[in-house]
Amino acid sequence: MQTRDIQIRDPFVFTSQAEKTYYLFGTTDRDCWRGPGQGFDCYASSDLKNWDGPMAAFRPSSDFWGKENFWAPEVHQFNGRFYMFASFIAPGRFRGTQILVSDAIVGPYSPLTDGPITPAAWQCLDGTLHVDNDGDPWIVFCHEWVQINDGSICAMRLTPDLKQAAGRPVFLFNASEAPWARKLDRPEKDAKFRFPAYVTDGPFLHRLADGTLAMLWSSFGAQGYAMGVSRSPDGNVSGDWRHDPDPLWAEDGGHGMIFKTFDDQLMLTFHSPNKTPDERAMFVAIQESNGRIQLK
Repeated sequence: MQTRDIQIRDPFVFTSQAEKTYYLFGTTDRDCWRGPGQGFDCYASSDLKNWDGPMAAFRPSSDFWGKENFWAPEVHQFNGRFYMFASFIAPGRFRGTQILVSDAIVGPYSPLTDGPITPAAWQCLDGTLHVDNDGDPWIVFCHEWVQINDGSICAMRLTPDLKQAAGRPVFLFNASEAPWARKLDRPEKDAKFRFPAYVTDGPFLHRLADGTLAMLWSSFGAQGYAMGVSRSPDGNVSGDWRHDPDPLWAEDGGHGMIFKTFDDQLMLTFHSPNKTPDERAMFVAIQESNGRIQLK
C-alpha cells in the first residue's frame, strides 16, 4: 500500500539503519475518539512511499488498564531494548502515558509497569523520551488543557530502567506563551468563570547542530491545527524555553517528529488533515539554518 492508503494520526518513524527500513507507528484505530481501543499497528517501508503492513505492534490484554483513546505511540531504542510511549484513558482514571517494551522494533509490545508513568492525579498525554547530555532519561509530556485550561508541557526525570520517576515533574511552559497559539473557540454554557483554553499536543525533542534543544509541539493557530518550534538555547530540557513567533506548519496539520532518511536528509512527519477518518502521514524535508528549523 501507499502512504495515501493508511489512515493514521500522530505518525512516528523509527529508522533502522541496519535493516534500511523505516517503521511507521501512530494512532491507527479507525475511530480513536470513541469506543474500546483496539491497539497500534506498524508499517514498514524502504522509501517512505510504499508500505508493508499492517503489523500488530500492540494489542491490549483483557486486564490492561487502558480502555479507550489509544493515542500517539512513539518507539525509542534505549539500553538495548525498544520502548513504546503511548497514551490511554479508562473510566474513573485520568489519561496518562504508559511505557511498553519489546525486544523487537515491530513488537509485540507489553506494559513495562502496571500503570502510566505520568502523575496519577494529572490528565496527561503524548509522552516522549528525551535522553540528556549525561545519558539520563526523561519523559516530556503534556499536562492537558482539559484539566488546567492553559495546557502545559512538563518534563520528568526517569530511573534508568524507565519504570519510575526519578524526581518531580518540571514545568517548562504553557501553550499561551507561544505567540502563534490561539485559544480554543468553545462554548461554556454552564461555567461560572470562563477561562480561555489553550491546547498542548505532541512534544518531540531534537538537538540542533549548535547544541540548542528544539521542541516541536502542536496547538491551534490562526488557521487551525498547527505545529510550532520552541528552543532551549543552553541545550537543557529544564532550560529557558523560547518560542518561535510563527508556526513551522500553520494550517490543518500537526503532531510531528523529526528523523533522518538513509541519505542523511532531515525529514518532518506529521498528520494532515486533522479530521477523522481523513488523516494521513505527511513527509516534508526540513533543514537547520541559523539555529532554527525551517521547511526546505
